[in-house]
Amino acid sequence: MVAKIGRGLNLTGVLTYNQLKIEKENAEVLFTHKMLETPDGHYSVAQMFRSFEPYLLANRKTEKTVLHISLNPDPKDNVSNEKFNAIAQEYMQKMGYGEQPFVVFKHTDIERTHIHIVSVCVDEEGRKISDSYERKRSMDICRELERKYGLACATGKEYKQNENAFRPVNYKTNDIKGQIASVVRYLPKHYQFQSLGEYNALLSLFNITAEEVKGELHGQPKQGLVYFALNENGEKTSNPFKASLFGKSAGYIELQNHFTTSKEALRESDVKLSIRKAIETVLQSATDEGDFKKQLGERGINVVVRRNETDRIYGITFIDHNSKSVWNGSRLGKELSANVFNDWWNNALQPQVKNTEDTETVLTKTVSEILPDDKPHDLFDFLSNQDPVQVDDGHSIIECFGGLLPEAQGEDYQEQDFANKMKKKRKRKRGQ
Repeated sequence: MVAKIGRGLNLTGVLTYNQLKIEKENAEVLFTHKMLETPDGHYSVAQMFRSFEPYLLANRKTEKTVLHISLNPDPKDNVSNEKFNAIAQEYMQKMGYGEQPFVVFKHTDIERTHIHIVSVCVDEEGRKISDSYERKRSMDICRELERKYGLACATGKEYKQNENAFRPVNYKTNDIKGQIASVVRYLPKHYQFQSLGEYNALLSLFNITAEEVKGELHGQPKQGLVYFALNENGEKTSNPFKASLFGKSAGYIELQNHFTTSKEALRESDVKLSIRKAIETVLQSATDEGDFKKQLGERGINVVVRRNETDRIYGITFIDHNSKSVWNGSRLGKELSANVFNDWWNNALQPQVKNTEDTETVLTKTVSEILPDDKPHDLFDFLSNQDPVQVDDGHSIIECFGGLLPEAQGEDYQEQDFANKMKKKRKRKRGQ
């Protein structure tokens, strides 16, 4: 079981977020503690707010008084309502909030049924309840509750991260926004790429694409990014999602900075030479496009090819998962540009490989260090025999990135999106 603890200023916003889930029949009030009762068992935001109001009025100097906790069992755990109630009460008691009013919501709108707990972190006299060593205490309590209630242990997941967060996007299921978020928020932290085209090549492994948008606001030019889900043919199949939904790291400005820092870092490394050598080596033995991709896949390098309506190749990108870098073919040299591969695969003109003597020593050393000869990760077998956007259930890619990228839950981004909308509404009201 994974616990996520959040604090904020806007109690009404948190309650409204959960209430809207109820109205859409994606959630229910499961349990209340020290809350004002209702005759029919139905709760409104205003009614729930009254239970917390005396604590907020008594607050002395705590800035963020609202407590919003989610408890997330493993999707394989079949947790009854009674067990969820017991878990919530014991968790709050052990965390020091047992005497606080709180309401427990059960969310069922995604595969992972889980609960949200809303409370306040100041007591009746307005004093802040201690949050010292909160993360460690929370983890210890979760382990204890797992043992007591027979839940799957999440210790490995909290350190190795949640595999389920990094499936390639499946446009046929719900929560596309959450699926996209779990990828785009973290990839720039782990991979180096120098352009939007190289970024999109990496995103295509997850059935995602990004587009730049331009416009004006109050007479000032503005630029941004939007993200789309792709189908098995690489076609956009979702509404656009603004980058602001996924955090700064997925936005236009941060990515421009990332392009610059990646360019500087890769300029000082031997990665370019090693990847070029690996590609040239495969070129000498590969018989066709499929064989070329397969052999590079075995070395940990994915190949993303872009074609137009007439099947002409106008772009080729190499993604090296060993050095975690992305390279447009022409950036590696004109001998590896899209035109060369178009002549080979469309016109049967196989390129001639010409290695220069002065790079051979460096290349031999670097290839052995960066591109090991041991069995490649399953990710590369999974993608080597098909177009990068044609994926099945994504298990292999999960295994590769599950241990690499931080855990992300789609629900968090829905909550953040809702909070952003609330802020915009408040700004509009103040401006009237």
